[in-house]
Amino acid sequence: MSRDTVAIGAPALVVNPATLNFGNVAVSKTKKMTGSLTADNSDVTVSSAEWSGEGYVVAGITFPVTITAGQSISFDVTFTPPTTGNFSGSISFLSNASNSPSTETLSGGGVPHTVDLSWDPSTSQVMGYNLYRGTRSGGPYSKINSSILDGTSFTDGTVESGATYFYVAKSVDGNSRESSPSNEAEVVIPNP
Repeated sequence: MSRDTVAIGAPALVVNPATLNFGNVAVSKTKKMTGSLTADNSDVTVSSAEWSGEGYVVAGITFPVTITAGQSISFDVTFTPPTTGNFSGSISFLSNASNSPSTETLSGGGVPHTVDLSWDPSTSQVMGYNLYRGTRSGGPYSKINSSILDGTSFTDGTVESGATYFYVAKSVDGNSRESSPSNEAEVVIPNP
């Protein structure tokens, strides 16, 4: 790991955090994270930013901008993975600081589509819930959870692009009996 050498009292620009890790984001969905620029020692004028990496966009900051010594400004980075896989990138902030360009590393992964489901809890005493999915309205449905769900939410990570799914939940009582199905929820998975 290298460290920039800055003369004492010379303007320096600190990018925080040094790395923005977006984790896994569903293909074609967008996640936003915020970073900041801090002027260290004296005022810094940031003239522009250049970024690279598929799916990354910098926003929320207008150039040129002058940052007063000891102060910070924020900026946003959005990540929209175009396909599955890992994506790396970087942002270089050009300024009059002695350590220009100041760089932030970007990382994130594109994962297949997911469906986040939630339902109202049963008004009866229950052990949990089973969740069912079908490809036609009204069924037939197949159970998609391997064990009884103790909460009222579930993420289905086994969906295919372009498909339409229909979901119902059933509560399970202390004798392992299931209730009637909930109202059906229809979800259309986008392409890709």
